[in-house]
Amino acid sequence: MEATAQEVDAAVRAAHEARGTLADRAVRAAFLRSAAEELEAAKDGLVETADAETALGPVRLTGELARTCYQLRAFADIVDEGAFLDVVINHPDDTATPPIPDLRRYKVALGVVAVYSASNFPFAFSVAGGDTASALAAGCPVVVKSHPDHPGLSEYVAKVLRRAAARHGIPEGVVGLVHGFEAGVELIKHPLVAAAGFTGSVRGGRALFDAAAARPVPIPFHGELGSLNPVVVTEAAAAERAEAIGAGLAGSMTLGVGQFCVKPGLVLAPAGAAGDALLKSLTDAVSDTDAGVLLDHRMRDNFVAGVAERAGLPDVDSPVTPGAGGEHTVSAGFLTVPASRLAAEGEHDLLLEECFGPVTVVARYEDEAEVKSVLSRLPGNLTATVQLSEEEAAGQGRGAEILAELTPLAGRVLVNGWPTGVAVAPAQHHGGPYPATTSTSTSVGGTAIERWMRPVAYQNAPSALLPAELRDENPLGLPRRFNGRLER
Repeated sequence: MEATAQEVDAAVRAAHEARGTLADRAVRAAFLRSAAEELEAAKDGLVETADAETALGPVRLTGELARTCYQLRAFADIVDEGAFLDVVINHPDDTATPPIPDLRRYKVALGVVAVYSASNFPFAFSVAGGDTASALAAGCPVVVKSHPDHPGLSEYVAKVLRRAAARHGIPEGVVGLVHGFEAGVELIKHPLVAAAGFTGSVRGGRALFDAAAARPVPIPFHGELGSLNPVVVTEAAAAERAEAIGAGLAGSMTLGVGQFCVKPGLVLAPAGAAGDALLKSLTDAVSDTDAGVLLDHRMRDNFVAGVAERAGLPDVDSPVTPGAGGEHTVSAGFLTVPASRLAAEGEHDLLLEECFGPVTVVARYEDEAEVKSVLSRLPGNLTATVQLSEEEAAGQGRGAEILAELTPLAGRVLVNGWPTGVAVAPAQHHGGPYPATTSTSTSVGGTAIERWMRPVAYQNAPSALLPAELRDENPLGLPRRFNGRLER
């Protein structure tokens, strides 16, 4: 199913030709809602196909498909509302210094977006996932590079989306699909591709990011690459509810066989009796977790080799040994290490790298200084979590200070919760400092649409020549800022 360079070119050019049919916001919103309807109508076949290729199970896949349809409808609502266009109008003001001319600013679609599917979310981060939904909402056609773990499902979903497009007179080229590694490379280089979205490994994402920057005309690249998602457990929190924290951590780190991008991969827990109680709870819960199947054998091999290499480091223990289960499965587990081993550069830096699968590292700290030292060495993350006691959460103790230490590290900071589970909501932010993502944007939530747009201002343009969005009479009824005043 490898696409040739000619087939990639054809897909991109077809998408480019389809962009005009997305110019009408009403058509775009209707298309997105029809896409959700068509996906729901095809649910049984889609879930069956997805399970055959990923073994994620009908329950998980049905829920993920529902999330995908909800996301499509949420972006349709955003398109209808129109606030994402960021309309700002300034009338001339000769009294200002310097004088202000007539200026009218809004955002326009970039053009064809290349979307690189993820392995671990065959619906929500694939052909009909967040990158595609937000790009179409912005008015950008897409060409999706399918993930090799679910090519059949990718074709099926693309067919469903094209059927939805046809209901509104939109050509099927609005959603292109290509397969193969070389096709992905050709796609990022194509001169008609205006932006790209990627979810995957640091190595693969960085290679595409560099290729996007090295083009004769560089393009925006939003890549979600890797995240450790650190957790800090205060001594007071461990003393207050060690059993609950241990059980919650076990559930989060093993959810989906540890294949979530927000899996907690490093936990700073206190040494001493309170930390011991937490580890006992974690041990009991992880020991009761069944072995599971990873998405493909390459991931399984990397997981088995990765945990073995980490477990072999000095002062690293395995209270519950992670690694190979049966012939095709892996067993969940966790490692422990003195936090002092991570406070300075050395061979234990491997423990500060993401290991994809059901494993986490618990670093036992002796004092607050060790916590600060480890946090100061962490790369960027999607999430960072702190488990506080009841008093600390009420503002007593170091709660606010720890929150301030975690904020520079991540795009989403949690208190007394667990990072797995990314709500599709207007205030959501799913991104973070590099290598979590290569941009400051989010791939989940309403503001994900901003990745595929750019601002443009018109100066002293006659009203008859202006786009309808920028005319004084506001024929489209858009929310806007008019001469400094917000109009809804």
